[in-house]
Amino acid sequence: MAVLRDLMIVLALVALACLPCLLALMVTADLAAETVSRAVRRGIRALFGWLSRRRLARAIGMADRPVTIEPAGPPIEQLAADLRRLGQQRIGVATRSTVWFAAVQRAYDDRLGLACQELGIVEHLGELGGIDLEIERVRVEGELHGAGLVLVSGDAERRQDQR
Repeated sequence: MAVLRDLMIVLALVALACLPCLLALMVTADLAAETVSRAVRRGIRALFGWLSRRRLARAIGMADRPVTIEPAGPPIEQLAADLRRLGQQRIGVATRSTVWFAAVQRAYDDRLGLACQELGIVEHLGELGGIDLEIERVRVEGELHGAGLVLVSGDAERRQDQR
């Protein structure tokens, strides 16, 4: 008899502890059901759209041809290597002519623009000049660095650490 009473007390405490969860489920059940039904409808629409596109492709003789996407520019690894090389050449400005420095600077800006295009970063290097261009260049370098593109070679970092 005492065991049955203790069991009833434990069950009552468990029910009391679960009551808030059950109430929350009842209140949000309609929202959850609506979300699930919306997701199912969206999936069904996508499936029918895919099937109709496939039927259309078969009808015009384009069935099961793989779509090849050509890259927009050079690989990002090549761009990073070019930016590191051109960055090192920009540092040696005192030993070169102004025409050479301007050419290196233009090539560096072009490579920065290509890297931004491939990583989806907005840049305005082609539209600016003077100090505004310098500021934009620093901003773009920071954005590229934040995206994981290393613009300073390991040798340059070691030389800066030694100073």
